[in-house]
Amino acid sequence: MKLQVTQANLNKALGTVARVANTRNTLPILANVLLKAENNRLSLAATNLDIAISHYVGSKIEQEGAITVPARLMQDFVSNLPDSVINLELKDNKLHITTDKYNSVVNGIAADEFPAMPAISGNQTWVTPAPEFKKGLSQVVLAASNDDARPVLTGVYFHTLGGEVIAAATDSYRLAERVIGKSKTPVSFLVPATAINDMLRIIGDDLKEVSITHDDQQTLFQAGDVTLVARLIEGNYPDYKKLIPTKFANTAKLARADFLNIAKVSSLFARESAGSITIKADKSGSVSINAVASQLGENTATAEAVVTGAGEVTLNSRYLIDALNIMSGTDVEFCFNGKLEPCVVRSPAEPGYTHLIMPLRS
Repeated sequence: MKLQVTQANLNKALGTVARVANTRNTLPILANVLLKAENNRLSLAATNLDIAISHYVGSKIEQEGAITVPARLMQDFVSNLPDSVINLELKDNKLHITTDKYNSVVNGIAADEFPAMPAISGNQTWVTPAPEFKKGLSQVVLAASNDDARPVLTGVYFHTLGGEVIAAATDSYRLAERVIGKSKTPVSFLVPATAINDMLRIIGDDLKEVSITHDDQQTLFQAGDVTLVARLIEGNYPDYKKLIPTKFANTAKLARADFLNIAKVSSLFARESAGSITIKADKSGSVSINAVASQLGENTATAEAVVTGAGEVTLNSRYLIDALNIMSGTDVEFCFNGKLEPCVVRSPAEPGYTHLIMPLRS
């Protein structure tokens, strides 16, 4: 293998794939990144056996070949090189890296020991605009669970309803769903939240569309020159639609910035009580948030609102702040019924997005 590639392109590709390489895995080869030169392109790939990422880079290939090298060393080294042309040459499983002022040798492991990159056997593919896809996933994935005791809740559930593709996630304390595209054929699969977070890092602001292909065991996301393949989570996702109320006795419409500010201020006094805050909607036209800290004191913050009905409910402040932070639009609606029924935060600017928060017992 012998080729030339720019430092900027190589650094970008290593940043994309290297984070998947796992130094704690029992297989040493999985801590490496695969460099493969063929068809006048350099491909970089890494996998932890659950997620695999490939990134293609334009380069000047003089001799084809492949090698795996330590991912972390390679990423840190290339990121510190000056912006220039890098020469890569493979000699006896040693990768020689040279620029005008640097000359280094990295010991590698033969490429044939690297796990084969997974292939998708199904041909069910749909395409969606990248900005909408990225925004939607970022609004949903934060609600996925980190508890491996219930694996299905650690993923993002993709499914179709009326030709629209909906992504949903819940940890049983909060739930988020968002329309992220359209598909003519039914879609139903569950992707690990870790893979979705990797996908969000991959999608650049200049990317126009993302292609999604899946079968019964894995899904493939194609974003420009980057491919991510993830193993699907097995199991049936709960029928979360039953949790979302269709009618509300109490609704408050107010400026998102005001709601976020009073939630943040009140959360400072809610640290002792695991983030517990009490939200009160008043017919006089205000929403107030109260938090009590036995050692520090208490706080009540108020914002103007258009209120229908009246009442109060106790929530986890972090969940409310997360929801408000990820929303767009100037105004939001906070909707609830009784003290023990689910609350919904939504934005008129984003009709396809719903964020539900379960109340705390007060």
